[in-house]
Amino acid sequence: MQSYKGSEVLEIGYLLKKNFWHYGYAREAAGGCKKYAFEHLDRDKVYSIIKADNFASMRVAESIGMKKEDEFITQYYNGDMLHFLYSVRR
Repeated sequence: MQSYKGSEVLEIGYLLKKNFWHYGYAREAAGGCKKYAFEHLDRDKVYSIIKADNFASMRVAESIGMKKEDEFITQYYNGDMLHFLYSVRR
């Protein structure tokens, strides 16, 4: 669960060490999480919160059918940063 504008959303997230980038692992993990959320958690919608400069994560989100739904500013380490909310429905 991740905070978004005062509520909690079920987020698909992943973090890989740089030496594992560009092998399709993020897409595979995100797709598996989406499938699990829909089939086992019986959710109708899942989200990803992505920093505005993280183009690779945007491509991963879009590759599993997510669309950008919103833009918002949130705290990231020591300052405010633009983030995008992506989502996909069952």
